[in-house]
Amino acid sequence: MSTDPPAPPVTLDRQLETPLAVQLADALRSAAADGRLRSGDRLPSTRALATRLRVSRTVTAAAYEQLHAEGWIAGRHGSGTYITTAPPGSLPEKGHRPRASAPERPLVDMTPGSPWAGGIDRAAWRRAWRAAADPEPLLRPQRAGLPEYREVIAEHLLRHRGLRVGTEDETVLATSGTTSAVFELASAVLGRGATVAVEEPGYQRAVQTMRAAGLNVVQAPVDVEGFRVDSVPASVRAVYCSPAHQYPLGGRMPAGRRVELVERARRDGWLVIEDDYDGELRYDVAPLPLLAALAPDVVVHLGTTSKILTPTLGTGWMVAPPSVAAAVLAQRDITGMGPAAAGQRVLIEMARHGDLGRHLRRLRRELSDRRSLIVDALQSAGLAVLGDDAGAHVVVPLASGRAEKDARLAAEGIGVRVDGLARHHAGRARWHGIALGYAACSRDELIGVLPQLVDLLRRAHGDG
Repeated sequence: MSTDPPAPPVTLDRQLETPLAVQLADALRSAAADGRLRSGDRLPSTRALATRLRVSRTVTAAAYEQLHAEGWIAGRHGSGTYITTAPPGSLPEKGHRPRASAPERPLVDMTPGSPWAGGIDRAAWRRAWRAAADPEPLLRPQRAGLPEYREVIAEHLLRHRGLRVGTEDETVLATSGTTSAVFELASAVLGRGATVAVEEPGYQRAVQTMRAAGLNVVQAPVDVEGFRVDSVPASVRAVYCSPAHQYPLGGRMPAGRRVELVERARRDGWLVIEDDYDGELRYDVAPLPLLAALAPDVVVHLGTTSKILTPTLGTGWMVAPPSVAAAVLAQRDITGMGPAAAGQRVLIEMARHGDLGRHLRRLRRELSDRRSLIVDALQSAGLAVLGDDAGAHVVVPLASGRAEKDARLAAEGIGVRVDGLARHHAGRARWHGIALGYAACSRDELIGVLPQLVDLLRRAHGDG
């Protein structure tokens, strides 16, 4: 006489395209979630359930294996298989069956700061990761970064940013990204209590990182041409800016202002931290020379792979005067901290096979086309657009904070996530508007939402 419990409430439909094992797992999961099956209920064996449902045992075994991996069922040695307590938050209140509803549509991501990760050649990506695993594991950390990685960065800077650097004297260092590099400079070079001037509006993650390291941060206003050198008090120890493509307004610091900044830095003893977060992405003319090329004695150049490839790698670079680089390396030796090697190895392999260069060429073409789509649509509607022909975002200025907030909420109402300028201020907001990123979404998503987005921005501009 069988000791198996009664069959659970399951119905399988052989006319559906969904595999029977998936149907069975879904049915048991739903029964456990809505209370038809309770924690501690014993299930039939896979063989007995297969017989009752008239399916092969392979179907029931696969369903049980999936539910066991998810934590819905557990086996007890010599006793059988039992429903376990459902995962936290999955069980409704006793006696209440969940109301069926359509799944929420994910928002189209048009916030700045994300890369075109969808454009990475998947075959090249897999090949680079496989090749990155070939070298022997490191026995000791490479505090300055892998020599091969630093050579790749030196070649990248020369080819794409016009900066000639050597790697033999360790002025080119690997980093874990821009924010990590800012923290290292704040703690190893500037020291607690030092005053730093930052762009306002500007990159608030860097601002908060500096404050966490004990720095005193003062805001220096920007205009459509970027950082205003005349707004910086002489008493600061350093200035932090993004001259190639000011974040978030998108302006480019003109040559005269760059010279003024360098001259003041030398005269007043400033260290200039140059955040070149997306300097490779220029579509109209060649970028102006880096500040690090004009004044390598007072400028620390920071770059990252997170905007041109993906944050997955967790890699960036720093080009610094020898004394600054030495202070950073000394701190890494003391703390044991430093950039991980895995992401460096992947970039090495992408560069070695030419995949990095090919990706950058595709990236520039794609983002240039997307920018043209957005700018043409906005300007055709009579809207102003801030930002040079570069990078991966544009800004539509608005008259007030209320207009900005209303526009963001209206965009969410049509299924689009956008960014506002208000949160990029450390003090009271002086600039208002909507920042539109065009790298994270797909081209089809962009084309699909653009007419509605332009229409709501036109109305927000009129309401402001």
